[in-house]
Amino acid sequence: MIALAIFAQKGYIRQDVYLEEIYMISPVVNAVAIIIGSLIGLLLKKGIPKRLTDSVMKALGLCTTFIGITGLLKGENVLVLIVSMVLGTLIGEGIDLDLRINHLGEWVERKLKKNDSQKNSGFAEGFVTATLLFCVGAMAVVGSLQSGLTGDHEMIYTKSILDFIAAIIFASTLGIGVMFSAVAVLIYQGSIVLLSSWIAPFLTDATIGEMTAVGSLLIFALGLNILGITKIKVMNLVPAIFIPILLMLFL
Repeated sequence: MIALAIFAQKGYIRQDVYLEEIYMISPVVNAVAIIIGSLIGLLLKKGIPKRLTDSVMKALGLCTTFIGITGLLKGENVLVLIVSMVLGTLIGEGIDLDLRINHLGEWVERKLKKNDSQKNSGFAEGFVTATLLFCVGAMAVVGSLQSGLTGDHEMIYTKSILDFIAAIIFASTLGIGVMFSAVAVLIYQGSIVLLSSWIAPFLTDATIGEMTAVGSLLIFALGLNILGITKIKVMNLVPAIFIPILLMLFL
């Protein structure tokens, strides 16, 4: 980063390129925090008895449902929530994101030379659960906007610490899929940083609140899945998170 600053000052690289590099540091830090936390969690997983793992999974399920319920309070328009869920589900089911992510999980597991008995070891569940937890919410959106518009990374750095702790816990029970959610976080938050000057006018406080509410409903569904109460294909509901951006333009 110091070298980039010197090159920009001397005119060896364009100032806008330098600023993009500086602003992109926050999603990179967040992704690295998730990877390191996941690696620690994977190391801890080897020494945890199955009985204890099952109990921790139930506890995580309860915590996840709580996070979902509290996030639902961010929304103020129930109609936006309902329409977003319906349209998002139609899109997700049409593409069948759940099937595609499971195929991706199987492919990655084969690349990691997993044994046949571990083929369905929950890569997709860990990836989807962690991705939604790390990407949904005001901190991910607002923090990335702040990084892209002003270069203020404080919110994303705070989020990175929280994600680091969560990654340790979830990776210790859900496995390596949690670590790969760092890629999704990097792409998601990095895109917001790079496009911040264009998308900021559309992401009002009300829009972010509705997006958070929809995402929190998905997190609540994840919690029910973890507890074994339901078997909802949550990945097929993910497009619903972005529908409020369109709906709020007309409200």
